[in-house]
Amino acid sequence: MLFRPKSGLPEERRLAMMDALTAAAKEIPAVRRFHIGTRIKHGPQYEQLMREDYPYAAVIEVDDLAGLQAYLMHPKHEALGGLFYEMLEAGLVYDYEMKDLAGA
Repeated sequence: MLFRPKSGLPEERRLAMMDALTAAAKEIPAVRRFHIGTRIKHGPQYEQLMREDYPYAAVIEVDDLAGLQAYLMHPKHEALGGLFYEMLEAGLVYDYEMKDLAGA
């Protein structure tokens, strides 16, 4: 997921979001990895091609479709989703099945 929070969010709302992210990462059994990152800009040409700026990314890894569905239905995810949509200015959220090419 790539996302941009609304500008001017009060600090307590940002902290609530971090608490919800941490709870989802640690307390949903289906989650194998949960990474949050901030965008870095360092000058390559492809940066100039981007029409939208999403300063944050989240990558949530589960084992399979059943794990994804369990994650999505978990109460901690529902709490996170409520905050996410309340604070979201723009975002892209997709589900992917990944292949490990390095370990193949």
